[in-house]
Amino acid sequence: MMDLNLGQLVAFTAPLAPAGRDMTRPVRPRSREPVAAPDAAKILVVDDDSRSLTAMRALLEAPGQNVVLADSGEEALRALLKDDFAVILLDARMPGLDGFETARLIRQRQKSRQTPIIFLTGAYEDVSSMFRGYEAGAVDYIVKPLVPEVLKSKISVFVELYNKNAVLTREIAERRLAEEHLRESEENLRALAAHLESVREEERTRIAREIHDELGQSLTGLKMDLTWLTSRLPGNQKQLIEKTESIFGLIDETIRSVRRIASGLRPEVLDQLGIAAAIGWQAKDFQKRTGIRCKVGLPRDALALEQERATAVFRIFQEVLTNVARHANATKVVVDLRREDGELALEVADNGKGFVHAEIDSSKSLGLLGMRERAAALGGKITIDGERGRGTRVMVSIPLGPA
Repeated sequence: MMDLNLGQLVAFTAPLAPAGRDMTRPVRPRSREPVAAPDAAKILVVDDDSRSLTAMRALLEAPGQNVVLADSGEEALRALLKDDFAVILLDARMPGLDGFETARLIRQRQKSRQTPIIFLTGAYEDVSSMFRGYEAGAVDYIVKPLVPEVLKSKISVFVELYNKNAVLTREIAERRLAEEHLRESEENLRALAAHLESVREEERTRIAREIHDELGQSLTGLKMDLTWLTSRLPGNQKQLIEKTESIFGLIDETIRSVRRIASGLRPEVLDQLGIAAAIGWQAKDFQKRTGIRCKVGLPRDALALEQERATAVFRIFQEVLTNVARHANATKVVVDLRREDGELALEVADNGKGFVHAEIDSSKSLGLLGMRERAAALGGKITIDGERGRGTRVMVSIPLGPA
């Protein structure tokens, strides 16, 4: 049992007592579980002496901190199931479950494992008992008779630490929640972008087929009709014959334009022959249009790639070549498409003026951002290495199957 110097504690806390109360008489403890103010730090006092509990409550209760009383180790453990405490004041000597065993049980509970425990003990306690307290999890030992100023000072330190930890915990929780919301927003935006890209690709395919089928067939029919008409012209109508030849040339040029537009929207070679043939065709077309030499390395074995992934790789390749034509001032491009560790690897290197990392990471580089988003949507990634005056290398990795 705690042998508190009750007169000293009561005298120290006399201003807290209502006027007219006889402080020489024992005071019954108030309700063991007072209603805590919001965010108030709780202090658990465990003692089997009701007078000591009353004195401790009078001493320690203050704005921003509430005192919870327990008259046994068992009641203290029940209190810990309901509340978190800034500090626990624990009498070392109690009947039944003593302070040492109570401290050990407190330390076994995950939620209260880090709660500071201060043992209160009489001056007659030997050193071995104090070591028992520290082994049981105590952070401090206070020997009776208590000095109120010392006790309040120590308690205030733990209450301040508890409050700061509570603020930090709330800030961490709020930051995690904000990060989770941000991550969800990014995922939603990425899903929306992927959906819009898929819709756009489907629309491109539809328009390309309509242009190829309807306009192509109409132009072919027009050419056949013109051929029939030309065959029936008299041989002496040189002016009409020259005009029909001019019309033939115009029709042929229009047919080529239709094919070029349809291929730009959705190249047939991608759907019919696969990604490797499409990469080779695009590189050859790029060299023809820009005059920049292209060296292409393609795998010998066919690459089985679903349409969505093949389309993404092809569009990324187109964007890379567009950047080379617009910004690189290159004279040569080396392209390597290969299968590597369950992934499709595409590497494009040029000998142009190169990038600096600030340009690569800039939010204004929408083309590069679009390429990264295409790859990320399929579980892939894009790495860009550049150095001013030494060209640029773009490496694309896309899983061959669903990520």
